[in-house]
Amino acid sequence: MKGYVQVYTGNGKGKTTASLGLIMRALGHDFKVYVGQFMKGTPKGEIKILKKLGVSVERFGGENFIFKPEQVTVLDRKIAKEGYKRVEKILLSKKYDLIILDEINVSTFFNLITPEEILHLIDIKPKETELILTGRYVPKEVIERADLVTEMKEIKHYYYDGVMTRKGIER
Repeated sequence: MKGYVQVYTGNGKGKTTASLGLIMRALGHDFKVYVGQFMKGTPKGEIKILKKLGVSVERFGGENFIFKPEQVTVLDRKIAKEGYKRVEKILLSKKYDLIILDEINVSTFFNLITPEEILHLIDIKPKETELILTGRYVPKEVIERADLVTEMKEIKHYYYDGVMTRKGIER
């Protein structure tokens, strides 16, 4: 089976959630799945269940959530670059049928990963591996190279009514 490159981007909620749905389908067909999460250092609810289901999950984010490029620390850059190198090895191993690089797109906005580095990952992707790239601010070059691009568009969000992330729903 030929694997494609899919991108989930946009300012709306649901990019990571969509990729998690693909994991369920893939596991139903005994695919081997790897998830590399950029920009996320603190544990989220999906990590526990993914590990129970046999999904390999690694996280490449610092302790603090980054809202602005000027908040990026030397440690954030180091973790992201180490994550990039790890993902490169994962792709070259040809061990996985589905690889999800969660929030890798937004990492370019914060200058943690370059668009060229993402293009390199696409270039080394084994032909049979499905590669999912999530996160807002996807570089134009990545959109052009991807096979499928879905934009999550925010119409309305309860965040603006003061509702913060909720356990089991957003985290």
